[in-house]
Amino acid sequence: MEHFSLVHIVTWNVASAIPPDDISSLFGPGVSDKSTDMFIIGLQEVKSMISTRLKDVLSTDQWSELCMDTLSRFGYVLVSVASQRMQGVLLLVLSQFRHLPFLRGIQTQTTRTGLGGCWGNKGGISVRMLMFGHPVCFLNCHLPAHMRNLEQRVEDFESILQQQQFEGGAAVGVLDHDVVFWFGDLNFRIEGYDIHVVKSAIENNKLSLLWEKDQLNMAKISESVLDGFMEGLLNFPPTYKFDVGTHTYDTSAKKRKPAWTDRVLWRLRKTGSPVPSHNASLQRGLTSWLGGATKVTQHFYRSHMSFTVSDHKPVSALFSLHVSQRPLKAGQSITHFKTAVIYAEASGLHRSSWDWVGLYKVGFKHHKDYAAYVWAKSDHLTQAGPKDLPREAGEYILGYYSSNMNSIVGITEPFQVKCLISQGLQQRRHFKQFKK
Repeated sequence: MEHFSLVHIVTWNVASAIPPDDISSLFGPGVSDKSTDMFIIGLQEVKSMISTRLKDVLSTDQWSELCMDTLSRFGYVLVSVASQRMQGVLLLVLSQFRHLPFLRGIQTQTTRTGLGGCWGNKGGISVRMLMFGHPVCFLNCHLPAHMRNLEQRVEDFESILQQQQFEGGAAVGVLDHDVVFWFGDLNFRIEGYDIHVVKSAIENNKLSLLWEKDQLNMAKISESVLDGFMEGLLNFPPTYKFDVGTHTYDTSAKKRKPAWTDRVLWRLRKTGSPVPSHNASLQRGLTSWLGGATKVTQHFYRSHMSFTVSDHKPVSALFSLHVSQRPLKAGQSITHFKTAVIYAEASGLHRSSWDWVGLYKVGFKHHKDYAAYVWAKSDHLTQAGPKDLPREAGEYILGYYSSNMNSIVGITEPFQVKCLISQGLQQRRHFKQFKK
């Protein structure tokens, strides 16, 4: 049986700016109609802070909170332990909550390359997981700046790939995954042409003249580490460098040449015959490629030129992931009756004494954003007292959080809670757990 997911990726170097009031246009209409299954947000140069708004003093920042606030209203949840940061490099993975039981084996890796690996202002951060049984990896990078550092960019990317290793399963390295999405401020520049030629090509909408001088396009031909990485047409103007607060390319004394520094690429583990060049693949209209049981199709690739808080413009891309769905069988049901929760573990799930059953109000932001929780007892019967129950009526779900798997591995369908404490309503809901 084939399954496909719509994955929307955003990359933006926010240049330590305070976020604007509204970033919803970054996510497109797939938010409100819930047609998009997952949002992947890679940011660079984020000014971090410690938030007291999240339980257990989770480290966060204004950008993360804005992303969660924007998407949680439509049922998207920060995937457990899928947010990790260096000094300003941030990766968020949000999914419709109904998909949470099918996202397993979530791990993150961080590689610092700034100042010889001592500083995290440059480097890469990845999140890998099994999506419906298939290993997928998302890699957000901030590579060295300046025209002269092409070789260093390639070397740093290769170092990131070598250092990031995951535990368990066949996909140990980044490139071992069925699908890898690579994005970020990759900092590749346009060689050869002077700034006047580049600006003229932009103004006259002759962007194709610049493609062959783009360092990343050229490196894909000459550098083996980039073999198999594909990218859609660069049919939007270069996204760097702008005067902050304007739509005008750099007018400072340095007058940096415009460049497509902000990119989204993908790679399939088995790409068949090698693609001879970036331009050749574009001319053939190649935006999808078979890789074993996985197929990726890119639906759009665009910039968002209206934002002016940074000297970079954000870039987004929408992909369909077509996979042959591996069997994910439903385990035994979980029922709650009055204030009791009865559950049975699916075989293959290794229980921990730190597992819990959380009661989440629909619109929750992450796995710790529960209205109430009770520890998952070994006798499979959990009793909740009045202090454990919500005092606010609304639509809720139950979620079983597995400490060993670092994720919510089972959820119920949404149900209504109305004055549960005072009326003692009897409700029965089936709690589904899944296993391979």
